[in-house]
Amino acid sequence: MKAQRNQILTVLLAILLAAPVFAKQEMLHVLGTVTDMQNAPIVGAKVRVKDANQSAITDIKGQFKLQVKKGVVLKVSAVGYETKEVKADKPKLNIVLKAQSVKVEKEIVVADVAMYIPNVPQMYKAEKRMAMGAVQSQNAYFAPSPFPVEQNTEEYSKHAENRFLDAKSDPLSTFSLDVDAASYSNVRRKINNGQMPEKDAVRVEEFVNYFSYDYPQPTDKHPVKINTEMHECPWAKDHKLVRIGVKAKEIPTDNLPASNFVFLLDVSGSMSLPNKLPLVKSSLKLLTNNLREKDRVAIVVYAGAAGEVLPSTSGADKQKIFEALGNLKAGGSTAGGAGIELAYNIAQKNFIKGGNNRIILCTDGDFNVGVSSEQGLEELVEEKRKTGVYLTVLGFGMGNYKDNKMQVLSEKGNGNHAYIDNLQEANKVLVNEFGSTMYAVAKDVKIQVEFNPAQVSAYRLVGYESRLLNKEDFNDDTKDAGELGAGHTVTAFYEIIPVGVENRYGGVDALKYQKTEAPKTANASSELMTVKLRYKPIDSDRSLKLEVPVEADEMPKASTDFNFAASVAMFGQLLKDSDFKGDASYKKVVSLAEQGLGKDKQGYRREFVRLVEAVEQMEK
Repeated sequence: MKAQRNQILTVLLAILLAAPVFAKQEMLHVLGTVTDMQNAPIVGAKVRVKDANQSAITDIKGQFKLQVKKGVVLKVSAVGYETKEVKADKPKLNIVLKAQSVKVEKEIVVADVAMYIPNVPQMYKAEKRMAMGAVQSQNAYFAPSPFPVEQNTEEYSKHAENRFLDAKSDPLSTFSLDVDAASYSNVRRKINNGQMPEKDAVRVEEFVNYFSYDYPQPTDKHPVKINTEMHECPWAKDHKLVRIGVKAKEIPTDNLPASNFVFLLDVSGSMSLPNKLPLVKSSLKLLTNNLREKDRVAIVVYAGAAGEVLPSTSGADKQKIFEALGNLKAGGSTAGGAGIELAYNIAQKNFIKGGNNRIILCTDGDFNVGVSSEQGLEELVEEKRKTGVYLTVLGFGMGNYKDNKMQVLSEKGNGNHAYIDNLQEANKVLVNEFGSTMYAVAKDVKIQVEFNPAQVSAYRLVGYESRLLNKEDFNDDTKDAGELGAGHTVTAFYEIIPVGVENRYGGVDALKYQKTEAPKTANASSELMTVKLRYKPIDSDRSLKLEVPVEADEMPKASTDFNFAASVAMFGQLLKDSDFKGDASYKKVVSLAEQGLGKDKQGYRREFVRLVEAVEQMEK
């Protein structure tokens, strides 16, 4: 009996000793940060559970989240860095990656290329660099790129600069709102690589609208609100500068309607460089990380031909989308027209009524097979936009970048155009500004300004040369115009020559055969001008009109936003060597911008100041 009891005790003891083996392994919620040796966050690093199908991508702060079994090994990798394995044994992990050593076999002359990872490893050194060094930003490091470029075949549309118009003979100014910001980020990468940009690459309104401004939200039934402000013009002291700001209503991301996305990706041979297709894939992973279960994604690619590589998939199945992106490789010619046709067909097939149906085209714009001319692409997209599917165009790369074709596609496709030069810019466009980039709250938005000739001698619209409309177009609901996304701010400037101030830019003689005096009602009015805005609700083809008068009395003190936006407009005119830059200078730009820094949580305004200072040094 005693022996039997001892046997039972032995078995029980063995079970107790083995209990940890059979117990469920402890789960761990890991919040990690991936940085380089200088403690700068690495954006877009991949953190994968070793020997398992589970991973995460680091965000703009270099952070990631994973729920894993305690003690598993994480494999951490990023372009330009050595892969590292780390044991997940605590809830907070700080992972430091070492930069890879790269041997440069021959001299590389750095051209206008931008690294797609903002944390550029310093071992990428050529024997000969541009005189211009890297520009340090608060949140990112933009360095000259190591990638060689054989020939610069970039293309930009030419537009004559807006001139001063007489307020008596031309009292109406009409234009479509431009929500694009591609020009600024494209020019920024050129400057960061030691090059002055082509004048046609500079679109002043896109410089100004790269930045967000603190305009009050609409509080009535309309999804948009007009704001105005007037002060002395900083580059022409005897002129006035009027800022028109439009703010679209904000919608929390979780409350946005379901999205039906088609990623239309250029995988032709021209996209093989690391700052093209690899950056495209990393950028879209950032977007995918923020999709909801009700959102859907299909992926279409095109090179010599077009094809669907991922049917419409729920945003909850992120790993499936990641794998489809990860398998893409570049090669072949570029049949952009065929890809656009297929993408629209798939978007229509999966159309969500009342939802956000949108194609996201990622390309360098170098189409060379099938429909490839500006006119051909314009006709194709104009026809397709009738389907209710929007087109967002994201530009990548350098050397052969076709900005002119990107502009046509976005303008005619009821969409917007952004240039992605690194993952930080991708995060800004696709994550931080998701609503304004990807979901429209008003379409065909136009502005018409009527000037009071009793107060205004002449005026000019600063920028928007490619968005000008005829005065009759304002009331014509068949005329296409720009779209405004949720929470978007759009800004336009008018430079005004008041009555009694000499017009140094021409003007015309008094007419001989008709009277040109202002009517008594104009003379009696204290109004400088009236701003009218037309827009269509997303679900309607009939426009609604808003109207706001602007008084001739100057406001006592310029707002922070006014100062900063005016400094950006001045900088754009200096880069274009505008006929109307007056006494503008880079020192004045910096001084005015510093008065307009405000809170600047993301550091974009401070980065702008450093960019201006860099150009000033380049021109000495």
